[in-house]
Amino acid sequence: MIKFFRKIRQKLLTENKFSTYLLYAIGEIILVVIGILIALQINNWNEERKQNQLEVVYLNRLHNELKKDIVTFSNEIKRLEKNNEKIINFSNVLKDKNYSDSLLVTITNEYMIFGTIYPMFNPSTSTFEDLSSTGNLSVISNTEIRDSIVKHYEDYQFVELNFKQDYDWATPIDAPLYTLTNALKFDTDYTSFLFPTATEENLANEIIKDKNIFLRNAALHFWMNKDCIIELKRIKDKTRVICSILEKLEKNR
Repeated sequence: MIKFFRKIRQKLLTENKFSTYLLYAIGEIILVVIGILIALQINNWNEERKQNQLEVVYLNRLHNELKKDIVTFSNEIKRLEKNNEKIINFSNVLKDKNYSDSLLVTITNEYMIFGTIYPMFNPSTSTFEDLSSTGNLSVISNTEIRDSIVKHYEDYQFVELNFKQDYDWATPIDAPLYTLTNALKFDTDYTSFLFPTATEENLANEIIKDKNIFLRNAALHFWMNKDCIIELKRIKDKTRVICSILEKLEKNR
């Protein structure tokens, strides 16, 4: 093609048709410019297509992770509610003067296994961290949705901070149960076998002797569980809202 245009230019010059050559040269420049513009437009279309595909991939990943978070939060809420039931049962038995030694030991075992466990907040954040660290947040073209996603993960950080504050507050109050009593003797899942065998009567007497420490510890964990359940329910509802937005986007594609 280049040789073809070159021959035309040479022929026009040899025939001294300068004005015709000038018009031809201008036309050739225009064709080159048009070609460049077309190439740029095609390149822009390709880049836009790649960006759209990347946006779909990220939004699908976010949606899937957020749906998993809803399940994770729901399971943790159920676990904490179950643990609080164990705490209430434990407290009721300790306050009841007619309990049997067997019941007291059994209920204390359950409390040590379930009631003393700290709440957990472990959402899936890998996709958002990927978006943030790579600067790919901009591929989410809808600024309103992008801002909502950013705010949602900021809320995750707030919940995580709230859990940490509970841990920091609870730890020094929690410590006496393990430093001033033989509470680990009643954790039949992990540590009870490390202690010498004792009769139910002796075990019950130990619990009664440290009754106030046990009750204070139970109240601590009940309060912390309750506080974290409230936060988990709130963030679960907000996660559902984000999920519904992403579901609508998928349907409208």
